[in-house]
Amino acid sequence: MPSHHSKPFATLCNFSSLAAAAVLVLAGASAQAQGVAYVSSEKDNTLAVLDLASMSVTGTIATCKRPRHMQLTPDRKQLMVACGDSGQADVIDIATRKSVGKVDLGEDPEIFDLSPDGKTLYVSNEEDGELGVVDLASGKRTKSIEVGKEPEGVKVSPDGKTVYVTSEVASLVHVIDVASGKVTKNIKAGKRPRRFAMTPDGAQLWVTNELAASVTVISTRDHSVLDTIKFTVKGARATDITPVGIEISADGKRAFVGLGKANHVAFVDVATRKTTDLVLAGKRAWGLGLNKAQDRLYVANGLSDDLTIIDVGAAKAIKSVAVGRVPHSVVVVE
Repeated sequence: MPSHHSKPFATLCNFSSLAAAAVLVLAGASAQAQGVAYVSSEKDNTLAVLDLASMSVTGTIATCKRPRHMQLTPDRKQLMVACGDSGQADVIDIATRKSVGKVDLGEDPEIFDLSPDGKTLYVSNEEDGELGVVDLASGKRTKSIEVGKEPEGVKVSPDGKTVYVTSEVASLVHVIDVASGKVTKNIKAGKRPRRFAMTPDGAQLWVTNELAASVTVISTRDHSVLDTIKFTVKGARATDITPVGIEISADGKRAFVGLGKANHVAFVDVATRKTTDLVLAGKRAWGLGLNKAQDRLYVANGLSDDLTIIDVGAAKAIKSVAVGRVPHSVVVVE
């Protein structure tokens, strides 16, 4: 004989099962929506791990000496960290957050980029005035290409056939043909060119000029200079406007430029090449990173030892988070 409690109990079980399933679905969606930002600390020899959802640092990863530039491998499974005082890249597995290998980068590596197939690494060696070419399968340097003094920025074209390198001393962008390993053209940039960003269509290369308070816009079709974008910040001397870090949004409509000692980030409309907003960050706004939704910009501030989180839509800083001493670069992983 059925109990009079059985129906409500069954209903309760069904409800509980549905609720549990809903919680699992929500938890899964939440986990997928969340991600982290890795921030390199030059003085602490660590990477801070910032949880994007809580906007707080949840841990650190020990790495090699003086970690600076970082980049994900094309499959997004590993993070490569260039360490200036170790002369190598630390290879960190994203899933475990553990170092799984080291790659020799030569003396004083600055910025690096990877070929589209992830097989070759190109690195600027500042002291030697060279672009190093490293085969990642063997870990061996296959070429050293002489460039102007104090090379920094490195950018590989989307087809992998061309590498661009900045020379801070010569104020040039060197165009290097990968097949021959030779410099095929030198493009005049502003004083002390530092970093690159390329528009998503590969048509324009933007170069920050640290001591010219400007960005040079280059056509990748014929390597002509299309424009020079000058920056001004109310109350800041021109010599304190020192652009270094740069990112271009995934839709190619907006560029973000860290203005260094001016402590601001410039939002630039790519089509008109006009500054639309200036957002106050921390001291020496340097490395930049964008999340996948492109609604949050993360700014590493080298002299205030923190990270500024900016709401892109509102063009307003929403939080500053301590991330270790002398933060350099930001990489967002979602």
